[in-house]
Amino acid sequence: MSSLMPRLDRVTRTFWRTTGRPVDLTGAHAWLDAPVHDGSVIGDAWLASAAARWGGHVREDVDGAGLLPDLTVLDGPGFRAADLHPDVRDFYEHTSRWRMEVWTQWTAAFQPGGELVSRFFGRRVQQLALPMRPLDVAHGMDSRVAVITDAGGGQRAAGWIRSLRSTGEFVYSGCYASRGLPGADRASVHVTFPLEAGNVQVFLRPTVLPDGSLQLDSPPGAFGSDGAYVVVRGSGRDHASRAPIHERFRVYVDGEGVLRTDHELRMWSATAVRLHYKLTRVG
Repeated sequence: MSSLMPRLDRVTRTFWRTTGRPVDLTGAHAWLDAPVHDGSVIGDAWLASAAARWGGHVREDVDGAGLLPDLTVLDGPGFRAADLHPDVRDFYEHTSRWRMEVWTQWTAAFQPGGELVSRFFGRRVQQLALPMRPLDVAHGMDSRVAVITDAGGGQRAAGWIRSLRSTGEFVYSGCYASRGLPGADRASVHVTFPLEAGNVQVFLRPTVLPDGSLQLDSPPGAFGSDGAYVVVRGSGRDHASRAPIHERFRVYVDGEGVLRTDHELRMWSATAVRLHYKLTRVG
């Protein structure tokens, strides 16, 4: 079985290369240029190489490190960071000061497939290992933010590493930043999940709702718009394809003053899994 897995990984990359389009990550498609990894086990191993590529360093000693150091980088038509509830904004700008409790619920039709992906891919490569059952996250999820600097010492991106508190197993290992898409009137939240010789990227369009909550959407759309992408590098040419994965996050403060997040992940138009996060300030 262990010898079969690398072959399956290569077949998967071949599929995405075949179904995708050639891209120039140093030119017209530089908006898709993002961290990848050179090994089959991801975890947090990609952080150092990403920092080196940008001429910077990985810093895990930044007090109150956030996924985005200032949400005003997202300001533009239809979005003003100043309109967000202060706790919502604080979570993104000082993520390391918040503790997470998580609940998960899969749709019955997608649970078998999700179990296969989690067992034979996510847990093995220590990336995108979605929790499958409520008891998987009964003890909560640990959250760690590593600041990735550029050559000038400023925050270029942030690595957000999440693991199961009960076992220490990696669940997500993402690179968070802001990025403008071709022709867009304002920046999107850009999340990259590094993989061997490629990555999964999600561009999330932010909206402030009337109650000060934040909604982030990765909807269906044309190539070059907000949504999910798979990028495969190597073999002389890089390829990218839109993925039929669509997400919505709503980050809000409930009637008792508790910060919460509702997260829905859809495949095509069907809901695959819902997650709910309770966020508590600890620093």
